[in-house]
Amino acid sequence: MNASSLPARIAHRLLVGGGGALLFWVSVWLVATIGWRPLMLPDEGRYVGIAWEMITSGDWWVPRLDGMPFFHKPPLFYWLTALSLEIFGAHEWAARMAPISGGILAAVGMYFFVRRYRNPLVAALVVGCLVTQPIYFAGAQFANLDMLVAGLISACILSAADTVFRLQDRRPYRAALLRTYALAAFGVLAKGLIGLVLPGGVIILWLAWRRQWRAIRLLLSLPGTAVFLAIAAPWFFSMQQRYPGFFDYFFVYQHFRRFAETGFNNQFPGWFYLPVILVCALPWSPWILRCLPPLIRRGAPAEQNGEGVRSLMVIWLALIILFFSLPSSKLIGYILPAMPPFAFLIGESFFSWLQNNPPAARRGYSLTLALAMPCCVALIAFVALSDRASTRSLAQVTANVLQESDQLLLIDGYPYDLPFYLHLRHPPWVLGDWNDPQIDQHDNWRKELADAGKFDLETRADHLLLPEQVPVRLCRGATGAVWVWGRTENRSAAPWLPRQAMVHTVGKYSLWRLTPADLNALAPCSEKPTNG
Repeated sequence: MNASSLPARIAHRLLVGGGGALLFWVSVWLVATIGWRPLMLPDEGRYVGIAWEMITSGDWWVPRLDGMPFFHKPPLFYWLTALSLEIFGAHEWAARMAPISGGILAAVGMYFFVRRYRNPLVAALVVGCLVTQPIYFAGAQFANLDMLVAGLISACILSAADTVFRLQDRRPYRAALLRTYALAAFGVLAKGLIGLVLPGGVIILWLAWRRQWRAIRLLLSLPGTAVFLAIAAPWFFSMQQRYPGFFDYFFVYQHFRRFAETGFNNQFPGWFYLPVILVCALPWSPWILRCLPPLIRRGAPAEQNGEGVRSLMVIWLALIILFFSLPSSKLIGYILPAMPPFAFLIGESFFSWLQNNPPAARRGYSLTLALAMPCCVALIAFVALSDRASTRSLAQVTANVLQESDQLLLIDGYPYDLPFYLHLRHPPWVLGDWNDPQIDQHDNWRKELADAGKFDLETRADHLLLPEQVPVRLCRGATGAVWVWGRTENRSAAPWLPRQAMVHTVGKYSLWRLTPADLNALAPCSEKPTNG
């Protein structure tokens, strides 16, 4: 290969520098634009806000939304994010370190696995393709759980396959097997049962395809199960003990009913993820056509020169797409665990092309990489420029005024990122019709708060206010100023709100500040007490 070509230079750097150089360059690339944009709503604001509440409340064991237990997801993302915010401060880039970690984990895991079981050049080509897919690049900088669990699922599958190859070659395998169980446990702590089900399904189908029935039995390990339970079980059993009904809500409702039912947001047809992968992995995705003839030709269980790696990647890709295509509710980030095997198939096809026509293969890879990198950066820039939902600009006007004793009141809405940007030390009050029997019928912020309140009725009564409760609460429950957020047009829902209290308006939303003097002027606060 011509040393002047771009892929050759990348491969040379990785081969000479080894894993340390790979970790460095992948990390630099993925974090390059991590602080370009504010937190997006609802996902980034929600999950970072929960991590922020862990810091402000001092309780890192129970995830809380507006001070109430929030059990939609397990705690690993919140723990990692809270740790990052505690170390680096309340910055957007610090809030995105958990998905960055997942992206790096999957990329580095792919590199070492492919280098060992194919060759170093294939590994370099695969990683170059993986980290410059726009969906992967953006997913690693999006502060929700998808990339973290994708990284852990990928690492778990690769670790299990490594264990199988060690068994096959009669090399020591027990440490790799325990590592696999540990990664599955962290995957469960990241997003629930899929952290175990998806890696297990991929490996079992792969071994069945290769007719390695004995390996399936050997992978079932009592020490591994003990490691898994020691890592994953304590938090779940602790939550059930503290909050009866947790198991039913988390496992039955959040896992099985949400998977099977159709009443949730983001409903798409079953073929949704096929165009998503092809579009969101541009300009790499057209090259997948080059790998189809070899797959058809070499699809038998006994693969030449691949040691089972190719069939692993095909089964991995197919199972992830099939699994997430079954439920009606679909999000783009769900498909992230499929991107490493997709990148492998493309990278391996380039390697085969290099064997037959090196100049054309070098030009093809170099041109695609040269197009892919600016596409990734352009995607982040586009999102940063087009996002109008963030409350960051509203929060900035409070920088020199907000006091720790001040209270935030939200009118008929919950901007998840506002407590983070205001650096609130205690949860806000939320005004709304919390007696509405239709709340459970809509998958939105109201339902999330109402569900959380079912696990802590006392906090629910304190934080979720009916309209008639607000005036009395303002004069009796606030020790400092009260900041009020809501739609400018919704001021009619708060007739007690003075016009002159408005501080700032951005788009449809405004921020008001009621000083202690303003609060004392409210009718309930100015009434004189009567006998008794």
